[in-house]
Amino acid sequence: MRRLKAQDHPEAASCSSLRFQDRCAILELRSNDQTNRLTRSCVLELIKAVEHLAVGPLPASLTLTGNQQFFSAGADLNEILELRGAAAFEFARLGQRLMSALEAFPVPTFAAIRGYCMGGGLDVALACRFRFAAPNAVFGHRGAALGLITGWGGTQRLNWLVGRSQALQMFTAADKLSAPEALRIGLITKMCEDPMTVAVEAARQIADAGRGLSLITNLEK
Repeated sequence: MRRLKAQDHPEAASCSSLRFQDRCAILELRSNDQTNRLTRSCVLELIKAVEHLAVGPLPASLTLTGNQQFFSAGADLNEILELRGAAAFEFARLGQRLMSALEAFPVPTFAAIRGYCMGGGLDVALACRFRFAAPNAVFGHRGAALGLITGWGGTQRLNWLVGRSQALQMFTAADKLSAPEALRIGLITKMCEDPMTVAVEAARQIADAGRGLSLITNLEK
C-alpha cells in the first residue's frame, strides 16, 4: 500500500495542520493566539479536510488534537455576536456538517485533549468515537452564561454519552469539569499523561485486530 503523505490531503492548511504517524492521520488545531477557536473559516477548512480524508487514501485512524493549553476554546464569540438570520442558520448547519463528518468517518476517530475543551471544541470531541484526555484537561459548555446554546449537535451527543441529568447540569449551569470528573461521568474514554501517544497506539491495536470489535468494546468500558 502506498505510504500516506500530508500532501495527499492538501485541505488542512491555516487553522490546522495534517500529518501522519504509522498511517494514523493527525489533524492538529492551531491559531495565532493558541486558543484554536472555531471560526467560520476554520470550520469550513476542517470540513474539507475531514471529508477529503474520508474518500482516500484512507488512514488507519483520525485523531484531532490541539496544544498543551487548548484543545479548542470553541466558536469565536465575537463572530457569533455579529450573526443574524440566514447567516446564523448557515453557521449552525456548517458546524453540524463537521460533526456529522466526524461521526460518520469510516475509521476510528480520537480526540486527544490537553487543556481547555470548551463549547464547540467539546462538540468536536463528542463527535469522535474516543476521547483521551490529559490530567490538565477542562471541559465545559459555557454558552448558558452568555445566553447561548450550541447548535452543533452537542445537546444530543452529550445527553447520549453522560445521561440527561448530567448533560442538563453542564448546559444550564455552565459547569466546567476537570479531567478526573469527566472520566467519572463517562465524558472521556481514558485519562492519560500523553493522550496523543495513547490514541496512536490504540489505533494501531485496532488495526492489528482486524475489525477490532472486541478491542473497541474494551475501550468503551
